[in-house]
Amino acid sequence: MATFVLMNVDKPDSLALRLANREAHLAYCRDRAEMIRLGGPLMGEGGDMAGSLLILETDDIAAAQAFSDNDPYTLAGLFQRRDVRPLKITMGQIA
Repeated sequence: MATFVLMNVDKPDSLALRLANREAHLAYCRDRAEMIRLGGPLMGEGGDMAGSLLILETDDIAAAQAFSDNDPYTLAGLFQRRDVRPLKITMGQIA
């Protein structure tokens, strides 16, 4: 297994789109909970959700990319920018 970080930034003024797809996104993540080590929304300056950060453990980057590609938020067109990168954890711990 390898570790990957998914960092997504929402399009401007897209909070309504995020909220409309939130339950589908959370269900998607619950169904794949064994892959997720850490996750949550990135917050904007005004305190609203403005992106997502997930740390996944998967077999390879293709599996992490597939997770990202099939996320209901991605399918809804929420993100302005998506990034999937390998992560080498050298500090702290993820249970």
